[in-house]
Amino acid sequence: MTSAPAPTVELSGTPALAPLLARGALLSPLKRPRPDATHPRTRLVLPALRVDTARLAAYERVCGFPTGSAGHEDALPVTYPHVLGFPLAMRLMSGPDFPLPLLGLVHTSIRITRHRATAVTGAYGMTVYVDGLAPHRRGTQTAVVTEMRDGGDVVWESRSTYLARHRTSAQPVGEKEEEEERKPLPAVEEWRPAGDVGRRYGAASGDRNPIHLHPLAARLFGFPRTIAHGMWTVARCLAAHGTPEATEVRADFRAPVLLPGTVTYAAEGGRFELRGDGDRVHVTGEVRPA
Repeated sequence: MTSAPAPTVELSGTPALAPLLARGALLSPLKRPRPDATHPRTRLVLPALRVDTARLAAYERVCGFPTGSAGHEDALPVTYPHVLGFPLAMRLMSGPDFPLPLLGLVHTSIRITRHRATAVTGAYGMTVYVDGLAPHRRGTQTAVVTEMRDGGDVVWESRSTYLARHRTSAQPVGEKEEEEERKPLPAVEEWRPAGDVGRRYGAASGDRNPIHLHPLAARLFGFPRTIAHGMWTVARCLAAHGTPEATEVRADFRAPVLLPGTVTYAAEGGRFELRGDGDRVHVTGEVRPA
């Protein structure tokens, strides 16, 4: 017996993020996450999305990418399609049929495949959907898939994993046991992200999660001060590392970067990482040709 195809909802415009964040926050206390819960099967589609060049320029500046000129055939930064698809992902994850609470949801990893360079001046179709739930030793994990199309061809796609922490029956694993033995990569540069990086990235990306903007909100979630967006840390590393036109990127978020702060960007071959005090690892990643 074949299952029914997933319903597709075509949107007329990009959803506003602020109301979605508010809805997700209000619904969060009502949700009880578990890996066998049902999840939305809907595929959200934006058929012809164009890039706001002013917001793109702000994004490039805060992340360290070279800033292009409006109207030129410059390629989008490899991480920017995530920003374009994020409002669709938030519409799904903030809905009443999404079983994980938005408050406290942790972005744990992203996998990106760019099949070819994507021009700033293009009109792209965006598709976003939730690709199931899975048990995790610390709770329940979900995957969100984003696809960007030029005509009928997928030119960029990503898979992000998000974790809702809660008690499980799994035996806890210590940090030293769970991480593979690895040697630190050679240091390349020291960066000192300023205290306003969260606000600048939030303005450019639209992701205005309060833990990245205000120390009080960050303290409510157990952080001593504001933390950088995980996608800013990855974008900043990739701006320094560089990527082939057709590329695969893997990045795992290990620990938040406190703002302001000092971090070390390290790289060797296709691998990169961001380290903090005491060689605490914030991000690890790899870049390779697709």
